[in-house]
Amino acid sequence: MLEVAATLSGVAPADWNALAGDDPFLSHAYLHALHETGCATPATGWAPQYLLLHRAGRLAAAMPLYLKSHSYGEYVFDWAWADAYARHGLEYYPKLLGAVPFTPVPGPRLLASNDADRAVLARGALALARELEVSSLHCLFPPEADAAALVAAGGLVRKGVQFHWHNAGYADFEAFLSSLNHDKRKKIRQERRRVRETGVTFDAVPGRAATDADWRYFARCYDDTYRRHHSTPYLNLDFFRALAAAMPDNLVLFLGRRGGSPVCASLVVHTATRACGRYWGSTEPLPGLHFEACYYQPLEYCIAHGLASFEGGAQGEHKMARGLMPVETRSVHWLARPEFARAVDEFLARERNGISHYVDELQDRTPFRHEDG
Repeated sequence: MLEVAATLSGVAPADWNALAGDDPFLSHAYLHALHETGCATPATGWAPQYLLLHRAGRLAAAMPLYLKSHSYGEYVFDWAWADAYARHGLEYYPKLLGAVPFTPVPGPRLLASNDADRAVLARGALALARELEVSSLHCLFPPEADAAALVAAGGLVRKGVQFHWHNAGYADFEAFLSSLNHDKRKKIRQERRRVRETGVTFDAVPGRAATDADWRYFARCYDDTYRRHHSTPYLNLDFFRALAAAMPDNLVLFLGRRGGSPVCASLVVHTATRACGRYWGSTEPLPGLHFEACYYQPLEYCIAHGLASFEGGAQGEHKMARGLMPVETRSVHWLARPEFARAVDEFLARERNGISHYVDELQDRTPFRHEDG
């Protein structure tokens, strides 16, 4: 039986986590913290509509869904679609969204152990969209199996690009540098030297060892980054404290200090095999801090701990110069009005072709040295 829940408070964490697997962003603790700390709530434009499939009294499958009144915090941009609706005198919002709020990290969205239950969730999500009379349903960054179920139910596939680093069994950071071409090696060494010359040193602080003062400083950095870009921060200190309490073994803070005082911080969320860079900020405008805190320190950590990959977040060709390579991502979209669905379908076909050519072009500009390089 399918039902819709406005909160995870009535769902046993163990039951939910059995479906989410080791993905920390889909864990009960992560999602529930977003709501309980006021970050993703109806008041902020994220009204939870969790789709739950029960069988024989047990949670058999689930899908995180939100009724959205805007398109902020999604990282798959549909502003042009909303504008097209407005120009035709139609309401684009609310819409229904299957995603992890504020998190452009690929991962399961139809939390199910088999294709049959994925199909039930996909059809159920579209049925809910129709029942709520929303303009559209969107599922962001799903894996191939989830996307296939949503397409079978009537969705349209959109492609995107992110930049991920893959660990080729490097013994240390120098071994990684040796795999890059001469110009990229030289540039990274120059950037790291500039940071050392400022007197900044870094500590990788596991979540279990981070103090409340560390989290207060990190939240200050995060907040400052958004405000410098004339934007409103999505998350708050209570959220980071909740994560630190509930899932410390999935977190590591990279704290840069000079003369004993912190000057910058970045946060990585990880499993035993995969690391995802999330947020960062600095309180002193020193050269090179961003690349050191957000790329070089996390990559050193991944190599030292045997993590297979590092995901650098949304967008950013500049990441290729740091050894992160293009990876195609996907999203799936359903629009209620047939005339808009046809127009979007045609647009997405052109866009998918463009993305494929773009990725091929980026692959040709690899930062890694050739066998004879």
